[in-house]
Amino acid sequence: MTHAHVQRLAAWIARQGLAGASETELLDGFCAECTAAGLPLSRAMLVIDTLHPIYEGRVFRWRNDGVAEEPMVEYGRTDTGAAAADWQSSIFYQMLASGDEERRVRIATQDPHPWKHLAELKEAGHADYVAFVHRFSAESSIGEMDCLYSYWVTRDPDGFGEEGLAALRALLPPLALAVKCASLARIAETLVEVYLGRDAGRLVLKGRIARGITETIQAVLWFSDLRDFTTIADAAEPGEIIPLLNDYADAAISAVHAAGGDVMKLIGDGVLAIFKAEDPAEACRSALRAEADLRGRVAALNARRTAEGRPVTTVTLGLHIGPVSYGNIGSDDRLDFTVVGPAVNEVSRISSMCRSVDRGILVSSDFRAATPAPESENLVSVGRYALRGVGRAQELFTLDPAHL
Repeated sequence: MTHAHVQRLAAWIARQGLAGASETELLDGFCAECTAAGLPLSRAMLVIDTLHPIYEGRVFRWRNDGVAEEPMVEYGRTDTGAAAADWQSSIFYQMLASGDEERRVRIATQDPHPWKHLAELKEAGHADYVAFVHRFSAESSIGEMDCLYSYWVTRDPDGFGEEGLAALRALLPPLALAVKCASLARIAETLVEVYLGRDAGRLVLKGRIARGITETIQAVLWFSDLRDFTTIADAAEPGEIIPLLNDYADAAISAVHAAGGDVMKLIGDGVLAIFKAEDPAEACRSALRAEADLRGRVAALNARRTAEGRPVTTVTLGLHIGPVSYGNIGSDDRLDFTVVGPAVNEVSRISSMCRSVDRGILVSSDFRAATPAPESENLVSVGRYALRGVGRAQELFTLDPAHL
């Protein structure tokens, strides 16, 4: 690979990074460009940590032998159990411990190999291997994302050669920067989705970040909370409270998301969510699908927790439909992307009435009116009630027990 090839590839990396190419696109394109320029790559892998509630990082893989392989794999925590043992026996862990930035192994001639994957590469006919660790500064690290790990492999019996190694040394720093940019964009998407919700997060990333930018939307409102949570919390061991909240919140949030809804806020043991659709009937259907899903999830959860000897409860749910203001509320430098309006207050009051009428779900007359058949036929009246803080009494409905 000539100096002109290196310059052209560096320019390609910059263009791809500015264009917002994903990590997979960067790796695939880089390997293709290197191969076309005379650097005979046969395998490559990038590893970068992330900031995610489930995954510690992601692995990106490329190979030129036509064998089907997932180009991207997400991995969990590597600080306990077998995952920790695997990580601590890896070449990258040893490079971090020693402070090395580069380590080369002529896998065709060296034997035995200190790392299992090198022996597997040798058996597959590869000849030369070089690993790199490109570290980020402490100020530019986010979470565990403090470096980019990579390795590069060739089947060429002569190996990479000094020219090939020099090309990799010159090109990998800009590639690491482009990959870091792509990963930071992914982290931003994860953070806003985790803390704001999927739709609100998307709007914020598109620029809806100034105070007072709201829109009036028609939405189905969901407010669920836990029955007798205060009593359970007073009686339970302190270490049981957060796991209990997490278990039941996971059931509610998963049911809402599976039905296409967006969770706006977690309020203690309560969940405020919305279902938006151009057709209000479809939004009502989605909310009822989520309710049915939630019942199944809570039944399975209670069976598991009972078997474990842990406290159990049930979820009460209020559903309503109406206009709400949807957007940013707060101060100039501390905002909440949420929904507000009389309808939000009403759905909270409807949910709280579940205890008074001993029902797991109550829906407003507006919700029932917007619900199409046959779903609406399963909603039966429980009477007319005055809701605290709401100016008008209204008829409330529940699911017909015969259809549960």
